[in-house]
Amino acid sequence: MEDRFAAFRHRPFTLYFSARFLTSFATQIVSVAVGWQIYDQTQNPALLGWIGLVQFLPALLLVIVTGITADRVGRRLVMGVSIIAEMAVATTIFLLALTGNFHPVLILTVLTLFGIARAFHSPAASSLVVSLIPQKDFANAVGWSTSSWQAASIFGPVAGGLLYGLSGPIAYGFASVIFAIAAILVFLIPKPSHKMENKPANLKVLLGGFQYVWKQKIVLGAISLDLFAVLLGGAVALLPIYARDILELGPTGLGWLRAAPGIGAVITIGLLTAFPVKNHAGIILFISVGFFGISTAIFGLSTLAWLSIFALMCIGAFDMISVYIREVILQLWTPDHVRGRVNAVNSIFLGASNELGEMRAGFMAASVGAVFTVVAGGVAAIGIAVSWAFLFPALRDTKKLDYPDNLQD
Repeated sequence: MEDRFAAFRHRPFTLYFSARFLTSFATQIVSVAVGWQIYDQTQNPALLGWIGLVQFLPALLLVIVTGITADRVGRRLVMGVSIIAEMAVATTIFLLALTGNFHPVLILTVLTLFGIARAFHSPAASSLVVSLIPQKDFANAVGWSTSSWQAASIFGPVAGGLLYGLSGPIAYGFASVIFAIAAILVFLIPKPSHKMENKPANLKVLLGGFQYVWKQKIVLGAISLDLFAVLLGGAVALLPIYARDILELGPTGLGWLRAAPGIGAVITIGLLTAFPVKNHAGIILFISVGFFGISTAIFGLSTLAWLSIFALMCIGAFDMISVYIREVILQLWTPDHVRGRVNAVNSIFLGASNELGEMRAGFMAASVGAVFTVVAGGVAAIGIAVSWAFLFPALRDTKKLDYPDNLQD
């Protein structure tokens, strides 16, 4: 059995893990509270779609800038400043809620700024972890780094639902404090070294992330698989509808629904860190995406709270397997000097799958209903898994999660 806590033998990673967990925890609180409050005020599913869209567009429009910033300015600095910006947004929402000015247009405007901060945060944070630990412990670190987000997706939604039950301002104010603590932890990380290019920032350098992803078909296949599976199969944006109208669970119940995928994911990452994927990684990746789609369809059809929660746990578990394999492939197959730009591209794919997926789900639910939207999305995710297995045979045939022999730094 592997040493499942190997990454935590290194203090910089421990600080990084704590900061990333707290950042995700606070983000989840804001997400749950804002989603519930907007839907409760308007009963308009399309607004749930707009919440996703305004947070995705900055990552798309700024992808060239965010990637080169992570590679040229310093990943720890960019990560820390981005968290401070997220804290400022949470504080602004707190003030709007406290003064009775929580209006959808104002909130969407502020969430756009939140999206800008996250656009810079994501590639910097994803690239930083490689510099904090020895190569032999990297796969273990990826597992724990990913689990920090998943653990936050358990406790954050529950905390968000409970805090919002007390009052909206309490939820947003608490999130602001958590963001502040996370920023402090980032700046306590010893400044790491990473390889930087000395080339002028011409168009070829700026687009280096896109060029690398396009050339590396295994990387392209892995991140595009996640893009389309979650874009079409994601159901998180519609959880306020299920909590309020279908399952009738209220804001606290919404917190538990949001937490359920994280519970399944954390159980799975515990197994993955103890028994890492050592063979047939590609096949396991495609199978997990297929079962992600099946679980999504079951959730969409369920009218029983216990079955819905169980289905969401399965969604989180199978998604965790996919995320783990994809993240190891992405980081190990990317040279350090271009890693920030490649992770910026990856953040676009993630943003498209999550935030843009929320927009698709919200707009589609407003037209054809939430149940049909979720079930159709689950079926589509199954189709994506089958299609990608044939479109990317090199990814399907990948055996071990290790540095490729032809990787050139």
